[in-house]
Amino acid sequence: MDLHVVVPAGGSGTRLWPLSRATNPKFLHPLTGTERSLLQATYDRLVPLSSADHVHVVTGVAHAAAVARQLPELPERNILVEPLARDSCAAIALAAAVIQQRSPGAVMASFAADHLIKEPAAFAATVREAARGAAEGKLMTIGIAPTRPETGYGYLQCSATAELGVQQQVLEFKEKPDLATATEYVNSGRYLWNASMFVWRTDVFLGELERRRPDVFEPVSKIAKAWDTDERAVVVDELWATIPKVAVEYAVMEPAAAEGLVSTVPGDFGWSDIGDFETLGELLAADQDGARVVTTPGAGDVVAVDSSDVVAVPAGGRLVATLGVRDLIVVDTPDAVLVCHRDRAQDIKRLTEILRDTGRTAYV
Repeated sequence: MDLHVVVPAGGSGTRLWPLSRATNPKFLHPLTGTERSLLQATYDRLVPLSSADHVHVVTGVAHAAAVARQLPELPERNILVEPLARDSCAAIALAAAVIQQRSPGAVMASFAADHLIKEPAAFAATVREAARGAAEGKLMTIGIAPTRPETGYGYLQCSATAELGVQQQVLEFKEKPDLATATEYVNSGRYLWNASMFVWRTDVFLGELERRRPDVFEPVSKIAKAWDTDERAVVVDELWATIPKVAVEYAVMEPAAAEGLVSTVPGDFGWSDIGDFETLGELLAADQDGARVVTTPGAGDVVAVDSSDVVAVPAGGRLVATLGVRDLIVVDTPDAVLVCHRDRAQDIKRLTEILRDTGRTAYV
């Protein structure tokens, strides 16, 4: 199958501050257990499903050079640069429309740049099944078989008990639930985590977008028609900022699911979005005298004495020492240090909001 792959590479990973910044977001960091960044690992598992010529990265102006540097095999024309962030619908629609111009009716799959997948073979099998559904004209998602009642993810409600690798209808997209609701979801066996993995034919998706959100479809279509011409810069400057900020789930997938147009393939391939330091500590840290130490290139050292359940990220090149503490996250970078209780890992993004609101944007 002639599969085109799209990798939206945006955001600043605010729950991983101060390691992840607006100018150096988490997808550019080697948080994979190897020297490869999350973006490079994403590329590595997608190329065998497609080809370098059919991989596209949608990213912002600030990250385009770093993306090109990390992915030298990627054709320059396949790095689609957004002048302003307009949320996921604009990014994915731009890629779909450009691919439609270059290869009408192509099957396209979209996967975030900052997710970790431990079992690429199982992932590939799941994608291939979703691509088969997409080729038939379905709007496909890949849902993640939940391993716990997680309140930090949205869910997909399936038409029947989820069966790995088997296509089934999505009845509804569910918002992030509270713990009691998440527990009900997981116990029912009919709900999957929504990892924002989408597979569809470009013409089918764009047709749904035109029907539901012409305010996104029309400017994106005009931009795509000019993309491979000398008129690109002028058209982008004129139209891009007029595109509404909206997630692709809200714009297309949720209303389409309500009409029975969305299907999913449940997958179980060791997926994680590495959304916070708790997750990072669980997946990638090494135990060291009561501390779980996450090392990155150029990292400093850690000494933990009489400490327990500490997640330490010595990314500043210095020694980090803990004495007589427990249940802490300690992140050291060259210009900022974070110390917080582990049960506040989800709230770290509030610090970035405060820094932004008080004008200390150099730290964000």
